[in-house]
Amino acid sequence: MSDRPPPYFPQSSLSPQDDNRYKKFKLFVALGILGFIVILVGAGFGIYYLIKSLWV
Repeated sequence: MSDRPPPYFPQSSLSPQDDNRYKKFKLFVALGILGFIVILVGAGFGIYYLIKSLWV
């Protein structure tokens, strides 16, 4: 075993912080949730019309 300390990993990012990163993240999450809701609604309509066409 050597007496050297473990390598140093800086805790701060090397690039300057972006003040709009939280706004971008919230927008990304909101668009993802909205897209998921649209997919669910579309799947619901698809299943509804599929069942409706099978029973007629």
